[in-house]
Amino acid sequence: MHTSLPDFDMPNEEQVHLAAESFRLLSDPTRIKILWALLQGESSVACLAELADAAPTAVSQHLAKLRLAGLVKGRREGTFVYYRAADEHVRRLLTEGLYHADHIDRPALESDQHAVAEPGRTA
Repeated sequence: MHTSLPDFDMPNEEQVHLAAESFRLLSDPTRIKILWALLQGESSVACLAELADAAPTAVSQHLAKLRLAGLVKGRREGTFVYYRAADEHVRRLLTEGLYHADHIDRPALESDQHAVAEPGRTA
């Protein structure tokens, strides 16, 4: 059915898996705070820890995962590493995610959560 539509195109398996991995890594509130701070400019682990209200060791672990996923890049200067968001795609992902969060129909979301919490309840 869909394949008969003009210009119909599905992403390939590698694209789907890489996108899913990026979204999985973005599902952590601390990582979102870290990335948002990095979109404002380059920063050290200590500064990011303060901004994200997290322990420096936790921030380092988050940054390692984000770096492996290609969402952040690091630059060594002496004994310090300064991090930055990898590219404009990261900015667009976070901006759209936060914009979407501001426009979620919260009453509908809350009623959906109650329906899940109370399986015998009818909507």
